[in-house]
Amino acid sequence: MKRLVPISILVGGVLCLSGCYNDKADKLYPATSGNTTTCDTTVATSYKSDIMPILQAYCYSPGNGCHDATGSSVSTFNYETYAALASNAADGSLVSDINFAPTKGHNSMPKNSTQIPACDIEKITHWVNEGYPNN
Repeated sequence: MKRLVPISILVGGVLCLSGCYNDKADKLYPATSGNTTTCDTTVATSYKSDIMPILQAYCYSPGNGCHDATGSSVSTFNYETYAALASNAADGSLVSDINFAPTKGHNSMPKNSTQIPACDIEKITHWVNEGYPNN
């Protein structure tokens, strides 16, 4: 019986201490906790499936944007076509403008709006760095 008391205390202490361990799931597993999503720019970025949807959402909603066929009369760039987008990718103004660090003669884009999400900026930057392929 005398041996049972120290063993009981030891087991009780271990159980108490193990109950104090507090996992912070968001710290241990940041990519899987909550509503967090990761932005994977390690794979090839597709113009049609990755870049066009971003541009359509923030730059040219057909008939209602600065960089569509109608709005291009003001902006001079119709992003509905690859050619106009490629020229802005080539001269660095596309990445500069969406990062709110515009080059001379350009503006922070989208104009008069908040900056596009960081992941979308990363995707566009990655696509430009890949040589802005028309894929």
